[in-house]
Amino acid sequence: MDALYTAVATANGREGRAVSSDGQIDLPLGFPQALGGDGKGTNPEQLFAAGYAACFASAMGAIGRQEKIDVKDASVTAEVSIGKDGDGGFGLAVVMRVELPDHLQGEPGRELLEKTHAYCPYSKATRGNIPVELVIE
Repeated sequence: MDALYTAVATANGREGRAVSSDGQIDLPLGFPQALGGDGKGTNPEQLFAAGYAACFASAMGAIGRQEKIDVKDASVTAEVSIGKDGDGGFGLAVVMRVELPDHLQGEPGRELLEKTHAYCPYSKATRGNIPVELVIE
């Protein structure tokens, strides 16, 4: 792959900071209350959810442009869950909730989401590694 852009960020654990090389991100990190933390600061799951939702929405826009489909009123919400896996560690699962305008309800929307999921770089990176459920709302 010929990289067009490389993002660089440094973190020092779940209870430290996450900082991007350009200073656009400089966030405190903390365990969510559901995992025994105080909930102060963001966490990797929130950051992954935000990145995946943005990437998926952008990919949907690209597919929409290619196929002459108006997706300007669509929005994407990523729900990233963490839990124990069968190997004694932790794993992730994702639900992508996509709000589509009325003209994309039903089969046209399902086809759009499937094409978007095949195109999106985050979806490609996670394929076969974590379950991703696509939900039209």
